[in-house]
Amino acid sequence: MVVALAGYDFLYRSATPEFEGERSVNLHPDIGIDEVSQRLVDAGILEKTSSFSLLARTTGWAEQIKAGHYVFESGVSNLDIIDVLRRGLQEPVNVYIPPGTRKERMIRSMASEMAFSAEELTEVFSDTELAAELATDTTHLWAFMVPDTYHFYWLTSPEDVVRRVKRRYDGIIQAGIDSLGTLPRNLTGDEVVRLAGIVEWETAHVPEKPTVAGVYMNRLNNGWRLDADPTVQYAIMKIEGDKRRLFFKDYDLQHPYNTYRRRGLPPGPITNPTVTSIQSILYPESHRYFFFVATGDGTHIFSRTLSEHRRNAQEYYRVMRERRAAAAAPAAAPALRSRMTR
Repeated sequence: MVVALAGYDFLYRSATPEFEGERSVNLHPDIGIDEVSQRLVDAGILEKTSSFSLLARTTGWAEQIKAGHYVFESGVSNLDIIDVLRRGLQEPVNVYIPPGTRKERMIRSMASEMAFSAEELTEVFSDTELAAELATDTTHLWAFMVPDTYHFYWLTSPEDVVRRVKRRYDGIIQAGIDSLGTLPRNLTGDEVVRLAGIVEWETAHVPEKPTVAGVYMNRLNNGWRLDADPTVQYAIMKIEGDKRRLFFKDYDLQHPYNTYRRRGLPPGPITNPTVTSIQSILYPESHRYFFFVATGDGTHIFSRTLSEHRRNAQEYYRVMRERRAAAAAPAAAPALRSRMTR
């Protein structure tokens, strides 16, 4: 009877500490049962290694454990854990692709939950053969990574991750072609992502994205330069390493991405646009606006003529001056009080 109870405990008694929710562990390929046991303990899933390792060796399942990302709740037994690991019943991980970001930050985010490293993913985005397979080039490939949270198995290769997300972009473009017959201005997928990246950086206010896209379509249709501030910002970032406030002199910058100096689209994408920005290019608003200026509250005022635009711009500059003065006032007050008390 005692032996039977001991055997039951050995197999079926909870082998975990008490905890709420779920805990996870990543098991790399080609690791032995002792390291598996220790990783389970380090992850707070397994209470002790000895009985788990003994059971795995006794059953012969120690050699059958499969690499991957596993999730467990509290209260499971050694037998339950081994059964999950030998059958490879993995759970996917969440891979977050941030919106409208720079390539390096996007890569770090994509690799953070996966078995591959940021360096390995960087190499994939520089792979000319993969880019050609996906009907693009290495200058554009990274910008097709549509922002969202994706579910991948932990050991998925970086190439397959990129392929799947690129297919997501291609599906959005194909849906546009299916509904429209052809893309606006007969744009290519590469051209859409370049324009959508500009809209992405112009506004975070989703309802006005099609209006902004319509402005750029009007400029292109009338042979104007795009005159897009985000392209100047990108040029500054490429030169100086980071974004900053733009000055009037920046608009004269001689740079391939400066659309105030060069006609047509920039030579490559400036960021990875969201679905709403992509769709704003596929379905731009039809209007007669050629200009827009920020209001200071995250939205824009649109105008048809340059004179109207200049009046709106002056109002924006006035609001910004007042805000800067208001922000500076609290900082100046202690110094003023200090001088008055001397």
